[in-house]
Amino acid sequence: MTDWLAVDWGTSHLRVWGMSRAGSVTFRTSSDAGMGSLNRAGFEPALLALVGDRLTDKTPVIVCGMAGSRQGWAEAKYVAVPCIPPGIDRATQVPTDDARLSVHILPGVKQTSPADVMRGEETQIAGFLALNPKFDGVICLPGTHTKWVHISAGEIVSFRTFMTGELFALLSQQSVLRHTVAGDGWDRIAFDEAVSTGMSNPAELAARLFSIRAEGLLNDLHAGQARARLSGLLIGAELAAARPYWLGQHVALIGDDALCKAYGDALGAQGLPVERTDAERMTLEGLKAAYAGLKETTQ
Repeated sequence: MTDWLAVDWGTSHLRVWGMSRAGSVTFRTSSDAGMGSLNRAGFEPALLALVGDRLTDKTPVIVCGMAGSRQGWAEAKYVAVPCIPPGIDRATQVPTDDARLSVHILPGVKQTSPADVMRGEETQIAGFLALNPKFDGVICLPGTHTKWVHISAGEIVSFRTFMTGELFALLSQQSVLRHTVAGDGWDRIAFDEAVSTGMSNPAELAARLFSIRAEGLLNDLHAGQARARLSGLLIGAELAAARPYWLGQHVALIGDDALCKAYGDALGAQGLPVERTDAERMTLEGLKAAYAGLKETTQ
């Protein structure tokens, strides 16, 4: 039986899990109706298109992600660090036309200096901390915009965001490098060497990137090697800048498996043990923690 809905609403995708009161998943469904393709009036219909036939009584809906952005369903204001990952007590309740929905959007987290924001990752952090309540260290969330988050005493103390994933996408798809790195091949040795180069000489990043193109033209650099080198140079430059976060720390990775493997390999080469987790599980555990808070307030 489905008692409530857990929703992860990103820029490009909508993911919904039906949940029992005990916390087990009753169904999963998704669509490409992300925040970026909707106006404010389109969110409720997009959700109902996925789950409307499964609703009977009034159903709590706990939402994380970009649905709470300024351009989303309803703005859920950021909570400033240091803070515990914000829960249901800080959520924004959204009026709906369908009386079967009781929608609560969780807020993001902000940092004023240096200026930074996150929206969605804080729920994954909440899930990780629910499973690891004594964790003190750093959580890295690789993605389009990778987050490095300092955790102490159950709080998000500070964080930094790096646009490494977006830079990789832009360079591999829209730059002069797009032909050189075409395909999905990979070369671990080329990646490791590029990470080392990116870390030791981040000021040379722009020049090193163009050399990938030149080696493709002059030395027949294999596309898999070129792609791995591009990723390694970008991640290496990121690690150089993020060194105050990870050096000597216990690091946990939350994100896509392939990306987490790349970051794990890069950090492992620095002698740093890392803990890899399941991103979907962390999201669900964070949403479950929020639902538990909702049950407490309604009892």
